[in-house]
Amino acid sequence: MHADVLRQWHSLVDIAEIAASGGVRVSVLQAASREDRIVRDGIEYRFVDVSEAKGAPERSHRLAAALQELGADVLHVQGLAFGGDAFAISRRLPRLPILCQDHADHPPSRWRPWRRLQWRRWFAAVSAVSFTAPEQAQPFIDAGVFAKRMQVFAIPESTSRFTPGDRGLARAATGLHGDPCVLWVGHLARGKDPLAVIDGIARAALRLPGLQLWCAYGTAPLLDAVHQRMAAYPQLAGRVHLLGKVPHARIESLMRAADLFVSGSHAEGSGYALLEALACDATPVVTDIPPFRALTGDGAIGRLWPPGDPERLSGALVDAWSNRAPPGRVRDHFDATLSFAAVGRRWADAYARVVDSHARGAR
Repeated sequence: MHADVLRQWHSLVDIAEIAASGGVRVSVLQAASREDRIVRDGIEYRFVDVSEAKGAPERSHRLAAALQELGADVLHVQGLAFGGDAFAISRRLPRLPILCQDHADHPPSRWRPWRRLQWRRWFAAVSAVSFTAPEQAQPFIDAGVFAKRMQVFAIPESTSRFTPGDRGLARAATGLHGDPCVLWVGHLARGKDPLAVIDGIARAALRLPGLQLWCAYGTAPLLDAVHQRMAAYPQLAGRVHLLGKVPHARIESLMRAADLFVSGSHAEGSGYALLEALACDATPVVTDIPPFRALTGDGAIGRLWPPGDPERLSGALVDAWSNRAPPGRVRDHFDATLSFAAVGRRWADAYARVVDSHARGAR
């Protein structure tokens, strides 16, 4: 059963292997309904039975015992929402530094001040936090959740195992085509702003007669609105292809077939689809938001456009295609800054700095 968990929770395995690639010993503790232990690629995954634990204090007792047995040097907590568990563990293991990683978390609402006070108490016991981009920490700072002394690391939330492939073969396998061939992967939901993307594509199509847009998506609360918006532009007839839900294994082929990857997101924790596009050497044309700036090297590759601005998207698409980078350049950026090895080095450095600062603070 727990082997199935590792197959289904890709991020659990990926983040562990990323950290291990930096040369550190990694063990994963996962709260579970029964005890188990799996060793995979040199990483121990220990499932700790907390089924009868009543609240964070009792869970922390069982997790702290496992951490002591492992001889952990630093605790890496997946998700700021588990600050309560991190705090409870810190009460039992005060000498163990704790780093909490953001996974698209949000601070408590200002309408719930008691929750903010609770989070402030929790994170007073945390040594450091990490976000894909440092600006993402600001809402937590503004809410008073993080102390001014809190260390903030800018480390990509994860990476991708996708690889580039022959574009012609990928197009033959998927049926994608276009000059440029533009790919969207994301929900047709308000936060992803597909309507602004459709408007931008319509404007760009007047200057790029060979443009084709292919949309793979999961949930689609705005599907009717997307159809209505497409119908408003005669130049989009036969040019926008709604693929619907696509198995994740096939996304790699779609990414390999695409020239450009487009996103209209107004906010992201990181941007898994963008990471996958970069891994497959597709040029990004994505919104100018903190995590996307971080993943593209502040726009060093691809183009950034202001969220909700179709006119700027149109210009970005035309510019990206007219001045397209040579094959391999996007993947070179990925290898240098976003690969397992590159992100692993950043985690190893963060762990070392957290351990050192915690030791100095305990003196």
